[in-house]
Amino acid sequence: MNAPQKLTLKDFSTDQEVRWCPGCGDYAILKTIQKLMPEIDTPKENTVFVSGIGCSSRFPYYMETYGFHTIHGRAPSIATGVKLANPELDVWVVTGDGDGLSIGGNHMMHVLRRNVDLQILLFNNEIYGLTKGQYSPTSKVGTKSPSTPDGSVDMPLRPARFALGAGARFVARTIDTEAKHMTPVLKRAHAHKGASFVEIYQNCPVYNDGIFDYIKDKKSAADSRLLLEHGAPLLFGEGQQKGLRLNLKSLQLEVVALGQDGVTLDDIVVHDETNLVLAQMLAGLSAPEFPEAIGVLYCQASESYEHSVYEQIKTVRAKKGIADFNEVLKQGHTWTVS
Repeated sequence: MNAPQKLTLKDFSTDQEVRWCPGCGDYAILKTIQKLMPEIDTPKENTVFVSGIGCSSRFPYYMETYGFHTIHGRAPSIATGVKLANPELDVWVVTGDGDGLSIGGNHMMHVLRRNVDLQILLFNNEIYGLTKGQYSPTSKVGTKSPSTPDGSVDMPLRPARFALGAGARFVARTIDTEAKHMTPVLKRAHAHKGASFVEIYQNCPVYNDGIFDYIKDKKSAADSRLLLEHGAPLLFGEGQQKGLRLNLKSLQLEVVALGQDGVTLDDIVVHDETNLVLAQMLAGLSAPEFPEAIGVLYCQASESYEHSVYEQIKTVRAKKGIADFNEVLKQGHTWTVS
C-alpha cells in the first residue's frame, strides 16, 4: 500500500485571484496559514473555513478546502452548526474587528462561552476596510474617518480582553507579517480542544496605514512588545533590561528597570498561561505606557461544547432509547385545523 502523499502549500492554494489591496496584511496571514495546513496534517476534506463579511472574509475563496462565506457577524453561529453536525471536521472562523465585534459581538461572545471547538482568527486593523474606512469598535480615540471626521470619541474595545471576559479558554495575540511567531501560536490554538481566539494585528494600507508600526518597527519593537512565554519572567526592552512587577498597593502591573531602585529578577512577574487574572491584566496593556503582550495570554483545558452535547445524547439514548420522530410530533397539546 502506497504511503499517503505529503501535502504542500500549493495543495491549499486555490485558482482564485487574491483580491486584497496591495500591501494588505491579509496576504501575509493567508500565506502563513497555507504553509501551516500541511504541518497540521488534517485531510483537506475534513477542513472548513467559515467567514462573515469584510476584507478578511474573502479567506475561504483562497483556501483549497471546504468553506462558507456567510453573513455579517454570523460566522461563529454557522461554524457552531458545522461543528455540531460533524465534530470530526476541523473548523476555522475568519473574521475582522468590525464583523466579529460589532454586529457579530453577540455571536462571538456566545461561541466563546460555550467553548465550541473552533479556531477563531480575528484580523484587527482597527478600521472598516471593505466599506471604505469607517471607524470600528477597536479604533483608537481620535481616529478620523468618514464616519468620525473630527475624530472618534468612543472608548475602543480590546479584543483579547473581550474574549477573556466572555469566558474563552484560549486567547492569544500575534502579528500579520511575523510568520515565525504566528505559526506556533496557530499550532497551539489548533491543538487546544475548545474555542481558540487569536487576535492578529493586521495592517490596512489604505484606510489605517501604519497603525501598528510602533510594535512592528524593529527600532521600537523591543520597548513596545512583550513576548510571552509560559514560565518565563515578563521582560522586554533592549537587552531585556525592563520588566513588569506587580504593585502590591494598587494590584496593577508596573514597568520597572532591572538594577534600578533595588529591582532584581525576583521582582518580575513570571508568565502563567493558566492565570486568568494575569491574562486579563496583560490583555489590557497598551503603548506607550506599557509594552503590548504578544503570544499566548491564557490557556486552560476544558471540555468542548460539542463533546458535551454528544455525551448528553448518548446518555439520553441509553436511558430512553432512540426517539420515534412521529411520536415526538404528537406529544403535548395538539389540535386539528380544518
